Amino acid sequence: MSKILIVDDDPAVLFALEETVRELGHDVVAVASGTAALDALDGVDVVLSDYSMPDMDGLQLLEKLVAVDSTLPVIMVTAHGSERLAVRALKQGAYDYLTKPFDNDELLYSIERAAETRRLRLDERASSLEQAVGVRIVGRSPALARLLEAATRVASRDVTVLVRGETGTGKELVAALLHARSARAKQPLVVFNSAAIPSELAEAQLFGHARGAFTGAVAAHAGYFTQAHGGTLFLDEVGELRLDVQAKLLRALQAGEVQPIGSSKVEKVDVRVIAATHRDLLAEIKAGRFREDLYYRLNVVELIVPPLRDRTFDIPPLAREFARKYSERFGLGYVVQLAPELVEHLERERWPGNVRQLENTIARCVALATTKIVGLEALDPGTTASDSQPGTPASGPSFREQVEAFERNLLRNTLAASAGNQSETARRLQLNRASLYDKLKKYGMSKE
Repeated sequence: MSKILIVDDDPAVLFALEETVRELGHDVVAVASGTAALDALDGVDVVLSDYSMPDMDGLQLLEKLVAVDSTLPVIMVTAHGSERLAVRALKQGAYDYLTKPFDNDELLYSIERAAETRRLRLDERASSLEQAVGVRIVGRSPALARLLEAATRVASRDVTVLVRGETGTGKELVAALLHARSARAKQPLVVFNSAAIPSELAEAQLFGHARGAFTGAVAAHAGYFTQAHGGTLFLDEVGELRLDVQAKLLRALQAGEVQPIGSSKVEKVDVRVIAATHRDLLAEIKAGRFREDLYYRLNVVELIVPPLRDRTFDIPPLAREFARKYSERFGLGYVVQLAPELVEHLERERWPGNVRQLENTIARCVALATTKIVGLEALDPGTTASDSQPGTPASGPSFREQVEAFERNLLRNTLAASAGNQSETARRLQLNRASLYDKLKKYGMSKE
């Protein structure tokens, strides 16, 4: 079953099309204008649009849809005798056109071909991006589609990019994509996390230093700009940099040169800079914590990574992908399945920590799972969704039982990875031999 968006300003035609397409077995969203269509794209697989509409015609809507997501097939519906218009629509990116009046078989055939094309396009794009960045990209929401479309388009342009988004949304993945799809892809991608390095060391790390430049500088150090020469420098959480470091960063961007601390030598660098932040830099400028000139130098192109709450359509596939990932990582021998009520609960959450928080949540559920299917009890070990009254006994496995299940799997996997060598197993788990032996005996694994 596919999700079909039908756009027509005639209520009678809209109702008839909606009923027909629904009877053909598809999920349907029906709207009366192009403007409403652009607000209803979440999860849509195919758009069926009339040409003649008051606020924007079908070709204008088609142009906007192609800009949002070029993988989304659009079927244009035209009046009899409008073949020239249909050809124009195809040239602008429409997948197909239907001339009124058309029969149901024709409509069904066109929709099913378009839906299959959508699946193939998404698979091809995902495979291409995964190959480029080495990470599986999951999601079909319009918000994610718009981001990937824009990132793919700007990647080949050698301009500075500012990536904005909340913590945990995946800004570093966008940076990796921009680098992988650029002409610099074969050169290094160097990551500098401004929030992870003490502010007093940031300048020396970014621009380098000469031997003896300061106490502890026993050897010269090539800064991150120099290390990224010819490639890309990703400045993560750039809003955390001190003002004096921001001034030197601005000069490096403007002049393409850096001067290591304690050195009289100026080094030319050829670096593409991608910066990221979770902060509102305009507010930081007003507060005097960020340089306005640096902001405009970084913000040549701005990409905004949507929070997970704005792409709820992606939560189920993301959760299932994380369940698969951690089932393999924990060596369970099977993929833990997420019960429908658990998935529905995940979709209702706000996820302030975004994709990272969702991943950690699913990792915990898989780690503590004692069955192949986990439900709401996995979110609160030792309780179930039916525990609404204090003192109600838990019907699922207790917290202790789930921790023991995780410990048992961890021991078995580490022992196997150590080829049965208990000394190596103890070393990897940072246990002494006596503690390891006690645990192996507890779980009946002492002879494994």
